[in-house]
Amino acid sequence: MRPYEGYVYAYPHKTAYRPLDPRPPLKEVWADERTDALSLYLHVPFCEMRCGFCNLFTRTGAPADLVSSYLDALQRQAEVVRQALPPTTRFATAAIGGGTPTYLEAAELSRLLDLAEQTMGADFSTTPLAIETSPATATPDRLAVLAEHGTRRISIGVQSFVDAEAKAALRPQRRADVETALAAIRTAAIPTLNIDLIYGIDGQTPATWRQSLDAALAWRPEEIYLYPLYVRPLTGLGRHGRDWDDQRLTLYRQGRDHLLTSGYEQVSMRMFRLPGTASDTGYCCQRDGMVGLGCGARSYTSRLHYSFEYAVGVRHVRAIIDEFVQLPQPAFAFANIGFALDDAERRRRHLIQSLLQAEGLDRASYRERFGSDALEDFPLEALAERGWVEDDFTHVRLTPEGLAYSDAIGPALFSDGVRGLMDSYDLR
Repeated sequence: MRPYEGYVYAYPHKTAYRPLDPRPPLKEVWADERTDALSLYLHVPFCEMRCGFCNLFTRTGAPADLVSSYLDALQRQAEVVRQALPPTTRFATAAIGGGTPTYLEAAELSRLLDLAEQTMGADFSTTPLAIETSPATATPDRLAVLAEHGTRRISIGVQSFVDAEAKAALRPQRRADVETALAAIRTAAIPTLNIDLIYGIDGQTPATWRQSLDAALAWRPEEIYLYPLYVRPLTGLGRHGRDWDDQRLTLYRQGRDHLLTSGYEQVSMRMFRLPGTASDTGYCCQRDGMVGLGCGARSYTSRLHYSFEYAVGVRHVRAIIDEFVQLPQPAFAFANIGFALDDAERRRRHLIQSLLQAEGLDRASYRERFGSDALEDFPLEALAERGWVEDDFTHVRLTPEGLAYSDAIGPALFSDGVRGLMDSYDLR
C-alpha cells in the first residue's frame, strides 16, 4: 500500500452520493431517529483565496450581496429543517466550517450564530461550538463576536510558518500576519486553539518543518493537526506529478515524535492534543446523527447520508451556490442527493470511524450495537501481518506504524460498492 491514498474524514465520501428518487421528506428521514445528541454543522462556502492544495467546496471573492443572499437561504433552510426534527431534538456539539467561516464580517457572523441559536435551538452555553478561521480573517471584531456567543474552539489554518513554503503551497501569507492572528485569538480567550500545519510542501526540509512545529508550540495550542500535502485534481497544485511519499512519511514521523516529546497525546494520525483539554460532549460520530445547513454541508442519520451536489471546479461550485441561494423554502424540505446505508455499510462505517482513532474500536460496543464481533465481520489479518493493527481482546487498535498508514488503511476498508460510485463520480 502507498501511505497516502486519501484522507478519510467521513464514510462514505460525498462522491458516493447520488440523486435520491423519490426524494424523501426530511420529516420521514428523521422520524425514527435518535435525536437527543446530534451534531449541528453550518457551512460557509467562501474564502478570501483558494490555496493550491484545497479541494473544499468553496469560492473566492464572493460579493457582499451574494453573502447576504446565502445567509437568507440558510435562514429559510434552518426554519424548514428545524420543523422536520422532533421537538425534543438536542445538539451535543456544533461546528461552523467552510470555506472560511470568518470570511463573513462581524455582523454577518452574529447573524449566522443567532440563526443557530434562535432558529435551530442550539444552546452554546452547554453545546460546544467550534469554528474555522484563517490568518487574514481572525480579526479582533470577528473574534469578539465568536467569544460573545460562547465559542469553545477555534481552528486556524497556518500550514507553514515559513513564508517561502506558504508561497510554494500557493497560499501567500506572511509569518508576521500569522503571529498577529494568533495573538488576537489568545486575547479573545477562546478556550481551545487548534493550529493546522502541512508537511510535504515543495522545498520543505526537516529543519524548516521543525521551525514550523516550534513556532506553533510557542503558542502552546490545546490542539495541533498535522496534515500531509495532497495534490488533488482540479486544485492549484494538481498539475504537479511529483511523488512525495517518502518525504511525507519522514516529516510525519518527525512531527509526531516532536509533539509527543513536547507533552501532546496522539488522538489520530492528524490530531495531537494536550492531555486534560478534551471536553466530553456526549456525541459519538459512529452512533449519533448530524444536521448540516448550507449547500456544502452533509447530514446523516443511521440509515441515510444526504447533502446537495458536490464539486471542486470553480465554475461548478459557483453554479451550485448560485442555485442554492435561489431555492424557495419548500425546496429544503427534502433530501436531494445521498447514500442509503444498509446493515453491512453501517457496520463498515462504524469500523472505519473507530479504527482510524488512536483509541481504536471497542469490541463490546460494536457487539452491543450489531450483535456480532467486529473481527468476525471484518477479518484484519492482512493489517496484522504488516504490524499495523493489534487486538487486546477489548479494543482493536492501529499500532503507531498503522496510524502512520491511516490514509491507506481507511480507503482499503471501503466497500466495493462505495469505491465504484466514487470512481465513477464526475468531479468537475
